[in-house]
Amino acid sequence: MERNEETAPLPTSPRESSSSLRARSGPDLLLIICRCFRVVTALTAILCIAVNLISAVRSFTDGSDVFNGIFRCYAVIVALIVVFGETEWEFMIKFWKVLEYWVGRGMLQIFVAVMTRAFPDYSSKQKQFVVLENVASYMLLACGVVYVVLGVLCIGCLKRSLQQKKTTREQAIKDLEELERKREELQQSLVPERA
Repeated sequence: MERNEETAPLPTSPRESSSSLRARSGPDLLLIICRCFRVVTALTAILCIAVNLISAVRSFTDGSDVFNGIFRCYAVIVALIVVFGETEWEFMIKFWKVLEYWVGRGMLQIFVAVMTRAFPDYSSKQKQFVVLENVASYMLLACGVVYVVLGVLCIGCLKRSLQQKKTTREQAIKDLEELERKREELQQSLVPERA
């Protein structure tokens, strides 16, 4: 069996094609905006955690309202779930499927905001704390409303689709580079045999 010496020209190297792919694809604006919004939401949830922790400690140390302290502890736990949901940690998403969908995330954030806003202490010596409590709860409420509205508009599905395409594209580029490296190794091993 004799090989036909006329072969089709080799395609451009994967390094060239992968660099052109990267240049063409660029970072997706929607994914960047979603990442920034996730960071803002996570920071707001952390602020709610801090406010609820301070309120729980005050409730338990004063001994005046133990129910408020227990309620604040639950708010801290749920707010931690919100923070972990915003990291999109696969372990968390696997067990809490509702966090995969933006409407579910938004409802959970609204719930934490309402829990943070509940039972305000309007004493005259804690006005700054009440303001901080209000800021934290209303910011998380706004994030939750945005998540619910965008979830209803199926922006979350679009984001997941874009993420999957990006991951698939990156994996294809890596596979292509690996194949090119193996091809070069094979060509190097064939060169001494031809000589």
